[in-house]
Amino acid sequence: MSEPSNEIATIRDGTNISYRVVKGKGNNRIVLVHSLAMDKTFWEPTVEALGGSADVLIFDCRGHGASDKSAGPYSVELFADDIADLMDHVGWPSAVVAGASMGGCVALAFAANHAERVQALGLFDTTAWYGEDAPKTWAERANKALAEGMGALVGFQKTRWFSDAFREADPDVVEKAIAVFLKNELPAYAATCAMLGNADIRAALPKFDFPCRVAVGTEDYATPLEMARAMADNIPGASLFIMEGVRHFTPLEVPGTIAGHLNELVRAIRA
Repeated sequence: MSEPSNEIATIRDGTNISYRVVKGKGNNRIVLVHSLAMDKTFWEPTVEALGGSADVLIFDCRGHGASDKSAGPYSVELFADDIADLMDHVGWPSAVVAGASMGGCVALAFAANHAERVQALGLFDTTAWYGEDAPKTWAERANKALAEGMGALVGFQKTRWFSDAFREADPDVVEKAIAVFLKNELPAYAATCAMLGNADIRAALPKFDFPCRVAVGTEDYATPLEMARAMADNIPGASLFIMEGVRHFTPLEVPGTIAGHLNELVRAIRA
């Protein structure tokens, strides 16, 4: 696997998106979409675990990382269009598309609006809808950050992100995630929280006709098993996988397991 390099793509509305293509073997292609308030580095352990089985596109969603912090409002459909433009930029007509948490919502929106470009779909630690109270609860989180800063959310977040055992065993991974979290710009974070509060992709799920894997940790309190099961039950032919003893950031806690699911999706499209 060759050493990745950072590039910039300017998409349809002039927003600059920071991305990397990590070259692998063969003709397989995977697009990975990161979680809220993370960046492309969120996927590095998973990409390493893939062992070069595919070319992998990782990027900073708008409002995140080294990408432009364009003004809101944001929507998962807007983020999905960003992926379409980015794939055009790198010359990928289609790919396996997968996301974690926020990234899973965006992957769902991409599958809904750009189905012809999806070879297979990976949905990790995510949901198609956060529930009736979602606009209110996400607004409360955004408002706390705006009033008190990102640091005020760290204690709440890190216990949701990682299991107790992982936080003790791998503090460096935890601290790296916290460092990325703290770098977020408040207006963009707030706009992304509002986006998730408003996201609802449930109506599109029965129309999906590509291989799909849904995976969730038994200790995921952010998008629990009930949400994952609701998605899997409404996507024709989707498979649900339950990961024991892990929480919300499974690409960081169990990257080998996530890489295994991605490789199975690649094998499914070959079949």
